[in-house]
Amino acid sequence: MSVWLLTTPVAFIVVMLFMMGLLRLLGCLSHVVNSTDKHSGKFKAYACGEDVKNHRISPDYSEFFPFAFFFTIMHVLALVVVTVPAGSLSATAMAIGYASSLAIGLFILFRRP
Repeated sequence: MSVWLLTTPVAFIVVMLFMMGLLRLLGCLSHVVNSTDKHSGKFKAYACGEDVKNHRISPDYSEFFPFAFFFTIMHVLALVVVTVPAGSLSATAMAIGYASSLAIGLFILFRRP
C-alpha cells in the first residue's frame, strides 16, 4: 500500500490538492486583509512621492539584447568545446574554427562607433 502512494500520478495528485487548498486558504486571507484596508490612494502609482503622469512604461532593450546574445553565444561555445572528443583532430579543428568565428562575431557586435 505504501509503494502505491509513492507512484508519480498519486504523488502529483496529492501535491496538487495540497497546493489548491493552500491557494484557497491564502485567497480567503487576502480578502480579509484587503477588505479592512480602505485607503484612497491604494491603487495610485507611486514614484518617490511624485504623481506619475504616464502610467505606461516603454522600456528600452537596446542595451540588453547584445548582452543576452553574448550570454547565449558563450553558452553554446562552452557546450561545443566541452563535447569535443579528446582524440579527434577534426572535431578539435572544427571547435577552434567555431570559437574563432564566434570571437569575430562578438568583436563585430561590441565594436565602438
